[in-house]
Amino acid sequence: MAWILALSSPVAADEYDPETAGHPLRILAYVLHPVGVVIDYVLMRPAHWLVSREPMKTLFGHEE
Repeated sequence: MAWILALSSPVAADEYDPETAGHPLRILAYVLHPVGVVIDYVLMRPAHWLVSREPMKTLFGHEE
């Protein structure tokens, strides 16, 4: 096992290039991610809590 570690070469990260870092989908993801988190906490989690209680649990078929 030690010889495998001894033969491994060191690694380094690529240099940051601001010219190639501004992909439009990445920029869009930076904007939309907080919106998705807010929707999750404000709408989806309370809806899941509501559906996981009786009588909604039986109506929607929620399983533990």
